Amino acid sequence: MKSNFFIAIKLTLVCMVLFVGVYTVLVLGVAQLVPNKGEGDVVHFNGKKYYRNIGQSFTSDAYFNSRPSAVQYNAAAAGGSNKGPSNPAYLQAIQQRIDTFLQHNPTVQRSQIPADIVTASGSGLDPHISVQAANIQIERIAAIRKIAVPNLQQLVITATEKPLFGLLGTEKVNVIQINIALDQLK
Repeated sequence: MKSNFFIAIKLTLVCMVLFVGVYTVLVLGVAQLVPNKGEGDVVHFNGKKYYRNIGQSFTSDAYFNSRPSAVQYNAAAAGGSNKGPSNPAYLQAIQQRIDTFLQHNPTVQRSQIPADIVTASGSGLDPHISVQAANIQIERIAAIRKIAVPNLQQLVITATEKPLFGLLGTEKVNVIQINIALDQLK
């Protein structure tokens, strides 16, 4: 029994050194070799720093709205709400998001609202919306910014990211990227 105890302690110490020390240094070293030194996909616009791969809140009617976030877009607290589809609090939150969306987009019918514009992603930080979610916001943005609808439709087409290798995933629009492009249309 004593011999097993000391073997377990030695194995624990070796694993701690390998997985806490060596692995961490290895990952940090590799991160220094990639663009942006492991800081993520950084975009600079109008003197501000944005992360293209982390969802951010856009609530102004002059911009494409992001996907809702269960963690208020806090990357340190990434995660979903963990509430099931039959949870009354979850259903109430979804209903509030639908009502708010319809209030800001009066030309949209309830049946046209895609799920991703009123539900948070699993991480709560998804930077993308579906092409449909971008398209149903075009009329609102066109009216506020006094931009022709075809110009905004072309902007959505240009900002649409295709599935990986043409097979994996769906077409999507990065909200940060399209909102920066929207500001550059002036």
